Amino acid sequence: MSESEAVATDESEELEELLRFLRDARGFDFTGYKRSSLARRIRKRMHEVGIQDYGDYRDLLEINADEFNALFNTILINVTGFFRDVGPWQHLQREVLPDVVTMAETTDEIRVWSAGCSSGEEAYSLAISFAEILGLPDFLERVKIYGTDVDKEALQEARAAVYSAKVLEGLAPELREKYFEPNGTRFVFRPDLRRRVIFGRHDITRDAPISRLHLLVCRNTLMYFNVETQSQIIDRFHFALRGGGYLFLGKAEMLMSDGDRFEASNMRQRIFRRRPGRTAHLHQPTFRFERVDPAPVPQDNRVQLLRGLMSEADPNEAIGLDLEGNVVFISSRARATFGLSQGDVGRAFHELEVSYRPTELRSVIERVQAERRPLRINAVPLHRGADDLQYFDVLVQPLTNEDGVPLGTAVVFIDTTRMVHLQEELKRTREDLETTSEELQSTNEELETTNEELQSSIEELETTNEELQATNEELETTNEELQSGNEELQTMNEEMRIRSAELDEARGFLEGVLTSLAAAVVVLDDNLIVRSWNAGAQDMWGLRPDETVGHGFFGLEFGLPTTPLRQVVDTCRMDGKRGGRLEVRGINRLGRGILCSVECSPLNGRPHEGVVLLIEELSGED
Repeated sequence: MSESEAVATDESEELEELLRFLRDARGFDFTGYKRSSLARRIRKRMHEVGIQDYGDYRDLLEINADEFNALFNTILINVTGFFRDVGPWQHLQREVLPDVVTMAETTDEIRVWSAGCSSGEEAYSLAISFAEILGLPDFLERVKIYGTDVDKEALQEARAAVYSAKVLEGLAPELREKYFEPNGTRFVFRPDLRRRVIFGRHDITRDAPISRLHLLVCRNTLMYFNVETQSQIIDRFHFALRGGGYLFLGKAEMLMSDGDRFEASNMRQRIFRRRPGRTAHLHQPTFRFERVDPAPVPQDNRVQLLRGLMSEADPNEAIGLDLEGNVVFISSRARATFGLSQGDVGRAFHELEVSYRPTELRSVIERVQAERRPLRINAVPLHRGADDLQYFDVLVQPLTNEDGVPLGTAVVFIDTTRMVHLQEELKRTREDLETTSEELQSTNEELETTNEELQSSIEELETTNEELQATNEELETTNEELQSGNEELQTMNEEMRIRSAELDEARGFLEGVLTSLAAAVVVLDDNLIVRSWNAGAQDMWGLRPDETVGHGFFGLEFGLPTTPLRQVVDTCRMDGKRGGRLEVRGINRLGRGILCSVECSPLNGRPHEGVVLLIEELSGED
């Protein structure tokens, strides 16, 4: 191994160690990101703080908690805008959204997810697009848009929905007037429409996806991840979309080997459609109960008896299922807590979001039926809003009649929020990490099996496509980084312009003061080089500033002898104290002898910064 290869290997190991530290210390798992762009962004932040070694930068993170936020803001490039890339958005509005509206029946809620929404412009662009197609009343009644990101600061901006005039420059004036309200020098998205857009923190590589979607928008986000992580994310997206639902990607992103699950609606605009009737690749436990051979119980009596048993089992958040996994009972509090309705009675339990959120219940129910004993899941979190987190203990127990004949299953949610809030933060964090690790491991195993089956038939073509795609994504990533850097430079340039104007004003003021003085004023730096030669000095001695500035004062030849001034100037420069007045005879520019008064003062009142000489003519001599 050459020396350069050894150095590269050591740097790679140090980078991986830093990424593991970020994951363990703050829960940010960047291991699925492309190493080239990730290393480039981290190096950028290290350069800003003047650190060259990954190990030294980790030491800085350990002692400075604020540095985490600065690093995350550097890694998470928030480049976005309203209707970014006009062509794809126009196609989406003309061809896709009308089909989405048609696909959703008039009584159905249209569910849309903007994944990687950054500061919210993309989610609000979707809201404007649907409002233009449906009209405001139908939009407020039927559409729900979810905007998610891992960047908490960007989500705070999205929730505020306040944007500058510069951000809205690309928006048509009539849309800005219709959907934004002035707020000083900024603009606020309409509050009534804002309530239909829900923002929350979500990691698309780890967290369970939002389900039953008609449209999923994830633009210029996949390109930051490696191939394996991209496959995991696409797997989750496939699970999230209902049959026929649309997936809208960025211009540098494609679905390389998912033709069996997605069809290209418009390849040029990167719009794909989930093929109907295909089973999602996420591991979904088969929702069947093992049926014993009990004495027959009439169906009407069984349902009536089951509902009675459910009422006795728990009066709070409770759901009753029959042996086929169909919902036969939902308590009023369960309907309120989990967004269910009486119309969900009779549906298959695995079709409801509550079957896997806030926790996976389907496999638990199978186990309860098989073992005929209750199971309890403790401290299951449920997010009710941005700042509303509730915890439940979930009790799953079999229901039987007096003869022990199985009738179904009761799922009871017991509110334990107050108790869980008393537990230590460290314990809660560890449990969350362990659960996430198990989910990711299971998903990874599923994807590895699928990839091996596909790889055998399309290996050569897929390799070529992946190389081309990786190059394209790398170029797009670099472009976004350059765009982000350009915005930073524009901000710095504006600050420099303001400061330059202030300096010009101060310089003009100072020059005006020096010009207005009849006396000669000469400024010397600490090396006794002339830095300023005012009009009074030019008028007295006949030398212009361009003949004196930049030259040693004591090397100039003009009408004033400088040798007598040397000691006074040196003492003033070294001590930083004003020298006494000297009277020196000289010859002005007209060749007439004059008597001059010379005063020496330290520049800025401090030693070793230079001196200011004030030379006044006391009298002329014949």
